[in-house]
Amino acid sequence: MELSKAKVCIPASSGGHLTHMRMLMPVIEKAHDRFWVTFDKADANAALAGERVYHCFFPTNRNVKNTVRNTILSIGILRKERPDLIISSGAAVAVPFFLVGKLMGAKTVYVEVFDRIDAPTLTGRLVRRFTDLFVVQWPEMTSVYQGSVDLGSIF
Repeated sequence: MELSKAKVCIPASSGGHLTHMRMLMPVIEKAHDRFWVTFDKADANAALAGERVYHCFFPTNRNVKNTVRNTILSIGILRKERPDLIISSGAAVAVPFFLVGKLMGAKTVYVEVFDRIDAPTLTGRLVRRFTDLFVVQWPEMTSVYQGSVDLGSIF
């Protein structure tokens, strides 16, 4: 898939996960058609000024009500947008987008967060089975996530 012709969805919690994904902008910005899904918070809105953004429900971690709400939201957004690729580093907002996106035929790429050196995140464990490419940033993590690819640090 040529990224310049792909529609890309980037679901990410605000804060560190969003910063993590923004560090990939030299690659992501090659996709002329991209959109973000994140929290309606001042930091996220400032960081994504000028980008196309959908707001999701929060808090998300271990919050069943908002997981259900974000799953319903993901169905509507993904039906409308029909992305070719979904890429995220989490956190929980990524889960429904990966699951629904995969069912709709999108390719998925998950980037495990930098601060995990030898243990999986909950989000990583949940999306692993719906992920076409699972990227880790430490060689030790390739034994935690079988079949993952160590691309080194994006920091």
